[in-house]
Amino acid sequence: MTQRKHYNVVAAVVEVDGKVLCMQRGQTRYDYTSHLWEFPGGKIEPGETPEQALHRELLEEMELDVTVNELMAMVTHDYPDFTITLAAYRCTAQSTDFIMREHAASRWLAWEELPSLPWCAADQRLVELFPKR
Repeated sequence: MTQRKHYNVVAAVVEVDGKVLCMQRGQTRYDYTSHLWEFPGGKIEPGETPEQALHRELLEEMELDVTVNELMAMVTHDYPDFTITLAAYRCTAQSTDFIMREHAASRWLAWEELPSLPWCAADQRLVELFPKR
């Protein structure tokens, strides 16, 4: 039996004026993550802290400079081809301006609107864990 690859991943929950930044993935190699919504972030590289990884990923993918604050929630999810442990951090943006290098679309939604999007499975679990406002 082949062991699936495991990734440690971080996600930014960026809130500005009561709205949360949501990003839509483009076409990916996996149908079960293509065109679904996620919180921006990415993989933790060797030698990085989760906070360093999140700061780096948002600068690389979006030119979005954030301050990484507290851990909000953490989930582990088994996708068909890999597993991830996803840690979501509350982040403060220095600006709401960013460039979409890796995503197809973006939305700023109120907390109560988050369940209306079709999320990637791990991000969906985060949405379910976040306190209702």
